[in-house]
Amino acid sequence: METELFIGGKWVPASSGNRFDVLDPATGDTVASVADGGETDAIAAVDAAAAAGPAWAATPPRVRGEVLRKAFELMTERAAELARLISLENGKALTDAKGEVTYAAEFFRWFAEEAVRGEGIATTAPSGANKILVVRQPVGVCVLVTPWNFPAAMATRKIGPALAAGCTVILKPASDTPLTALAMAAILAEAGVPEGVVNVLPSRSSGAVVGRMLRDSRVRKLSFTGSTEVGRILLAQAAENVVNTSMELGGNAPFVVFADADLDAAIEGAMLAKMRNGGEACTAANRFFVESSVAPEFSRRLAARMSQLVVGPGTDEKTQVGPLVNEDTVAKVDSLVKGAIDAGAEAITGGARPEGTGFYYPPTVLTGVAADSPILREEIFGPVAPIVTFTGEAEAVRLANDTEYGLVAYVYTADIGRGMRVSEAIEAGMVGLNRGLVSDPAAPFGGVKQSGIGREGGHDGLLEYLESKYIAVNW
Repeated sequence: METELFIGGKWVPASSGNRFDVLDPATGDTVASVADGGETDAIAAVDAAAAAGPAWAATPPRVRGEVLRKAFELMTERAAELARLISLENGKALTDAKGEVTYAAEFFRWFAEEAVRGEGIATTAPSGANKILVVRQPVGVCVLVTPWNFPAAMATRKIGPALAAGCTVILKPASDTPLTALAMAAILAEAGVPEGVVNVLPSRSSGAVVGRMLRDSRVRKLSFTGSTEVGRILLAQAAENVVNTSMELGGNAPFVVFADADLDAAIEGAMLAKMRNGGEACTAANRFFVESSVAPEFSRRLAARMSQLVVGPGTDEKTQVGPLVNEDTVAKVDSLVKGAIDAGAEAITGGARPEGTGFYYPPTVLTGVAADSPILREEIFGPVAPIVTFTGEAEAVRLANDTEYGLVAYVYTADIGRGMRVSEAIEAGMVGLNRGLVSDPAAPFGGVKQSGIGREGGHDGLLEYLESKYIAVNW
């Protein structure tokens, strides 16, 4: 298990000699000590990426694609060990971790195929005066900042299109989960990525390190996945050098259940949308809006399913819900639930943090939640389902849109016409209609409002790393 910085194709210590500990969320014990990169290391990574840029951009797209294909194959071969590593530093159940590895590897396979599809256009100007030729060129050196909740998938979702487009990258992983990112660097090097094309910079000084790279004129792209609060800061910093940005920010997903919905399917979808990754996902169902006539039955059945989940260390094969990632996260979830209960909500399962070691919180269902409750305003990032009732389609849409976020929404109804109307009316970049899962490497992932800018995945994901150059020419 590599624990140094990965810069210019080599494993190197931090220039300061500093290191930081990575903790097991199940016990609070130290898993490993990792090199703590600083601003000097950040510029060294930019140096390496800039030096490798021209040759990688000139590499034939098919060759770039084959490298990504090899990385996909290596990830698939090592899925079990990667899943265990994710569980160890992130806390998620092995089942979730295995699913993440499969999902993460698929981005390399998808963009291996997309590498040859950076098409331009050639046409005649309407006036007939000249030809219009548009070519696609790599944007350049990219800084990629990833969160802790999907340490493999968020890395491959950015690295894959960047490399396919001919860009070089510096990956800054979350300090809670740097080990998976370093493992990805080793896999990419083995797959044939040239020195300097991929650099990985773990650091506890995230703001200073990323800010320093954004002030370097050689950096032309920032792709960030994380909180809206941090995203706003990075957008301001990127504006100083007019850096191209992609932002996948916070979510506050509504899960809308109409009275005519297939409740069996709605419960299955709710379990997937809420409990994937233990609720620590930007796509997690955060606010449950259930038509009043079916709300009691839906609530009872959801609580019954949630209460049966096995909570324990993520690395235990029997575990279905692991610990949350750190103390701050579990304390926030506990505070939100206590606030809702104090305001009149009822926890019909869960609702209190257990005693003992580890950052655990039980699967929780809250009923009687007021529509203006603070728990509905924040991204919970935990295994908690607050349920609010509604009485009609217009009210459901109004409640779903009553948030500054707009990443994803879920809608369950047997009336496909209503399903499409509501899907179009809800302000979100993605909608799961009678589905509890929307993420797919072949589809554009991203939000509206305060949930972000740009798209990842699909053909759109490749275009985020390409610039269009127009050439006016006669022939």
